[in-house]
Amino acid sequence: MTDPRLEALHQSLPALRLSREPADLEHYGRDWTRRWTPAPLAVAWPASVEEVQGVVRWANDRGVALVPSGGRTGLSGGAVAANGELVLSLERMNRVQGFDAVDRTLTVQPGIALQAVQEAAAAQGLQYPVDFGARGSCSIGGNIATNAGGIRVIRYGNTREWIAGLKLVTGAGELLDLNRALVKNSSGYDLRHLAIGAEGTLGIVVEATLKLTDPAPPSQTMLLALPSFEVLMRVFAEFRARLRLQAFEFLTDRGLAHVIAHGGTDPFDARHPYYVVAEYDAADAAQEAAGLAAFEACAAAGWIVDGAIAQSQAQAQQLWRLREGITEAVARYRPYKNDVSVRVAAMPAFLAEAQALLGEAYPAFEVVWFGHIGDGNLHINVLQPDDVADADFMRQCAHVTELLAGLLRRHGGSISAEHGIGLVKKPYLDSTRSAAEIALMRGLRRVFDPNGVLNPGKLFD
Repeated sequence: MTDPRLEALHQSLPALRLSREPADLEHYGRDWTRRWTPAPLAVAWPASVEEVQGVVRWANDRGVALVPSGGRTGLSGGAVAANGELVLSLERMNRVQGFDAVDRTLTVQPGIALQAVQEAAAAQGLQYPVDFGARGSCSIGGNIATNAGGIRVIRYGNTREWIAGLKLVTGAGELLDLNRALVKNSSGYDLRHLAIGAEGTLGIVVEATLKLTDPAPPSQTMLLALPSFEVLMRVFAEFRARLRLQAFEFLTDRGLAHVIAHGGTDPFDARHPYYVVAEYDAADAAQEAAGLAAFEACAAAGWIVDGAIAQSQAQAQQLWRLREGITEAVARYRPYKNDVSVRVAAMPAFLAEAQALLGEAYPAFEVVWFGHIGDGNLHINVLQPDDVADADFMRQCAHVTELLAGLLRRHGGSISAEHGIGLVKKPYLDSTRSAAEIALMRGLRRVFDPNGVLNPGKLFD
C-alpha cells in the first residue's frame, strides 16, 4: 500500500482487509454492464459496522470517493468504479443476525445473498417472498439499493414492502437506526424509504430487518404459447380474473431460442412468436380446475395456441428456466438493456408503440424482449453483433433510448423499473422525474453526504 491515502487507512483500521491486486481491481470494479473499464484505487472488505464508519470518515478526510459493492449483479452501472474510487465490498458482512418469531422478522447483514435469506426464512417455516433469477449471487444490500422487484411483484410487491428497519451509515459516517422494525411509526419523515432505491448515494446499508410472511400455497406453473402480440394483455386479464396469480411473465421466441441453445428444453413441437409463464395458487382441486378453465377459455378465443402444464416441481423449474435463463443465455452478446415500466393499464398502448419504435430503430440488431407484464415492467435487451464496434453500438442504443424515454414520458412511465439509474440511464432521468424533483433529490444527497463521497457520478453528476 504505497499510496499515502491507503497507508493512512491501514493505520486507522489495521484489521481492515485491503487489496490492490489487479485481479481484485478488475473483479470488484465492475458490474454486469461490462461497459466501463474498472479502475478503482483499491478494494476494502469491512467486517463490521465500525469498519464501515471508519472507511467513510477516512474518505471524507482524504477526499476519496467510495463505491459500495454487493453482488454486483446490477445492470445500470451503479456499482462501477472507473475513476479511482475505493470499492467498499460488503461481502464479508454476510450473516443472519437474528430471527424474531413474534414479529416474524429476520435481521441480516447487507452482504448476505438473497437465496441465503430465503433459506433462512424457510428454516423458520416462513417466507421472504422477493425473488429473481440472480438470487444466488445478488445481495440484500444491493436489492435494497435498487428497490429490486423480480418475478413475484404482482403478488408481493418490491423489496421496499419487506424492509421493516435499516441501519445506515451516512456519507458523514453517522450510524442511523431507521424505523427499528416498528409496524406503526408516525414520528416524522421515514428516512428508511429514502435509502431504499437510492443506489448507495445517501448511505451504506449495514443491517436490514426483513419482514417475513407465510409460505406460498402450492402452485401450478403453465407455459402458454400465444399467436400474436396483441392478445398478450387479454390473456393476462383472463388469468387475473379467474386465478390468484403469483407470477405472469412474458418472453418472445428469440429469448426462448437463446435459452434452448444454452441448454434449455422446448416443450413444444413448433415455435411460436410469444410465450407466457404463469404461476398461480393450486392448493385444491377447485383452484386446479380454475387454471384449466382459464386456459380453455383463452384457447377457445384463439388467444392461446398451445400450452404445457408442469406435472412436478422439476418440470416447473424447467418451464421457469425458459424465462429466468434469458439473461445468462444472452450475456456473451453484452446486451444493452432497457428496464422500463408503465402503469399496467397503460401497458397495451405502450407495448404497441414500443414494439413499432424498436422494430424501426434496430433493423440490424437482434432485440430480445421479456418482462413482468403483471406489474408493468418490460426488459429490452439489444444484442451487440460481433462485427459492430462498441462505440457505434452504444451510440445507436443511446439514441434509441432517448426516443424510448420520450415514449415513456408520454405514457407516464419510468426509464428504470428495478435496475436503478446508475451510469447507464443517468442521461434520461428527466424523462421520469421533473426538474423540481431532481433538485430536491440533489439537495437530499448533499444533506446525507455533504462531501459527496458516496457513489459520485451515479444518478446525476
